[in-house]
Amino acid sequence: MSKLQNAIVGGVRTAMGYVPTSWLPGGTPDPLIERRVTLGTQQSRIDGAEKVRGAARFAAEIPMERLLYASLVHSTIARGRISELDVSAAEAAPGVALVMTHGNAPKMALPPPIGLTNLKAAGNNILPVMQDAEIRWNGQVVAVVLAETQEQADHAASLIKPRFEATPARTRFEQAKADARTPDSLLIEKNRLKKGDVKAAFEAAARSVDAVFRTPWHNHNPIEPNAATISWQDDRLIVHDATQMLHGTAVSLAKVFGIKESQVYVSSPFVGGGFGGKALWDHQILGAAAAKLAGRPVRIALSRAAMHRLIGGRSQTEQRVALAADTNGKLKGLIHHGFSVKPPHSACDEAFTLAARSLYASENLDIVQHTLDLDVLANSFMRAPGEAPGTFAVESAMDELAHALGLDPIELRRRNVGDKDPVSGAPHSQSNLMLAYELGAKRFGWERRVATPRSRREGEWLIGMGCATGSFPYMRVPGTSVRMTIDGKGQVTVSSAAHEMGMGTATVQRQIAADRLGLPLASVTVRIGDTSLPFGGMAGGSSQTASLGAAVNAASGKLAGELLRLAGNDTPLAGLRASDVEFADGGLRKIDEPSRHESFTSILKRAARSEVSVTGESGAPLEVLKFSMYSRSAVFCELRVSEVTGEIRIDRLLGSFDCGRILNPRTAASQFRGGMIMGIGMALTEETLFDERSGRIMSGSIADYHVPVHLDVPDIDVVWTDIPDPRTPMGARGIGEIGITGVAAAIANAAFNATRKRVRDLPLTPDKFQLA
Repeated sequence: MSKLQNAIVGGVRTAMGYVPTSWLPGGTPDPLIERRVTLGTQQSRIDGAEKVRGAARFAAEIPMERLLYASLVHSTIARGRISELDVSAAEAAPGVALVMTHGNAPKMALPPPIGLTNLKAAGNNILPVMQDAEIRWNGQVVAVVLAETQEQADHAASLIKPRFEATPARTRFEQAKADARTPDSLLIEKNRLKKGDVKAAFEAAARSVDAVFRTPWHNHNPIEPNAATISWQDDRLIVHDATQMLHGTAVSLAKVFGIKESQVYVSSPFVGGGFGGKALWDHQILGAAAAKLAGRPVRIALSRAAMHRLIGGRSQTEQRVALAADTNGKLKGLIHHGFSVKPPHSACDEAFTLAARSLYASENLDIVQHTLDLDVLANSFMRAPGEAPGTFAVESAMDELAHALGLDPIELRRRNVGDKDPVSGAPHSQSNLMLAYELGAKRFGWERRVATPRSRREGEWLIGMGCATGSFPYMRVPGTSVRMTIDGKGQVTVSSAAHEMGMGTATVQRQIAADRLGLPLASVTVRIGDTSLPFGGMAGGSSQTASLGAAVNAASGKLAGELLRLAGNDTPLAGLRASDVEFADGGLRKIDEPSRHESFTSILKRAARSEVSVTGESGAPLEVLKFSMYSRSAVFCELRVSEVTGEIRIDRLLGSFDCGRILNPRTAASQFRGGMIMGIGMALTEETLFDERSGRIMSGSIADYHVPVHLDVPDIDVVWTDIPDPRTPMGARGIGEIGITGVAAAIANAAFNATRKRVRDLPLTPDKFQLA
């Protein structure tokens, strides 16, 4: 049960029709949801037109006078020291304004580490930034060149030929296992978990499976590479960044440079994809330091190769999953052990074992994870950290067990889904995984699946179907704030330092505010994207929408109280309290006496006010201490495997999601499909090629690191249960990460059904399916 998780729900529409509040135990009726207008309807992204016109400015597109462009020189060893760094040729090159090395870089403190309990920090790679001659990973920046154009900077950087004195480096995963650490906690959960007698359960089992699954390193490759445009105005630092942690970046930079948080302004109105990689890394710090030395603004835009050297991704994992079952397929024992990489300078746990704790009921559990310390760039959060590789292993093992038992894979899951949290015993807040399976199986045509592997063929192509469960916990960030302002014309502005990374944040918050205030969408404006606005938490952990929604709800309650105070006694609302009124028809009215109504414009005019403004804040998600709160999915795949080449082609993919209430079907479907496409990459193509001899990343471009392209992506269908969670704002849970979980396992399981060959190492490349 996650420890990071206001309950509002009335009668709501679901895939099963209109569900009264009385059907949802613990639900509290909310008249605003009963009469909602825009939530649950399809709305186009409000930033779409700007992006199509090219008017949306991203971090590397902010114009500044006297702008300098940065190019980076990287280390070529994993551990050691710089023995020689001659920059004279670069300094003499055309257009060069500055070359910064550890010899002239300003003194900078360590960046504070990002963490779920420290959301006002954004540091990922917690190491000194250009403060000494030490080399700590292959790819570390040893020089920054600033020039009048990007081409001049790149040319000058190529003239720097550093020499290094290498020392032995820890770069081999297998060797590092001997010195693995066993942390007390993963994220904020206890690491080691033992329940019952697992050994006895396996000895008494009618059927069991025991296998090792491996997933490779993964790198971030969003459509917008990491970039920042940076300037100093006296002692004030201005950063136009591609970030999903605005205030965390500002606080971290303030500590690095020894200035006050109020002296740092970070702007990030648009982000071209984040997925966990758009927080604070060395390049923003280096850009700010170089701008300070040069006395001019600096643009630092990472190439794809530089991103692979400086922006951490998903750790390599090795996972042992063992399942023991009785003759009816009921789980009696579950083991999930394994290894991932987390150097001490990394802030991220790749907590893959957390998935096994919550999905299925087992009387006996043995779960523990070990971490390896390597001389590599810090690994970081990547869409569904932990849960994505974890569900691959657990759900592949479940498919193996179903095959061993002769059971339909969905039926095996049905027999093992509990009505409470398997570890804590807490009841589910809202959970209907099997309804998701029922809806998905019917729409997908699961009944056409042939249970015997290698039974369907079309020429050289072997055809198979597979399914798997996806999972991701509910999270809400306390302290997320929204400022809500109503002007004399009855127009509302909702402001927060939130992030728009393409998922429709501003669009959905506009819908939430419009319904909460009883206004048409045209009367609501949303301002997001810079640190002059109230604290907006982070865009991560599928938490932003719920966190902002809770803050909007809190702000609307405060706004009602402030309007009643301004209305005074000469009003139809005289004598009423905030709990007596509701927002409607551009104003407030008594809940059970609609004739007692006054508009916003009337209240403000009589009070001689041009506007009224309040700030609301999301509280701590105390519900999660009492309930188990997770989003789930049922993923279905049909594919074909060439008997000649081993190539896999996915024909159909369907995701059926149980994620609470869906607030905007259009943006939600896009999020689900995007996650599933990322799952295709995880299953078939994505792999960071890491040379363990030198610690060098060899796949430093999209030509070498293969992400799915149009021809790799089949028809993707998505459905959802649309059952609200009665203990979350708007009845919704986050959906940004659930889409990727379970997809790799569904594809691997379909490949087994097609070929009778079980491949447990990702990606599922053709060489692993040489069948002829």
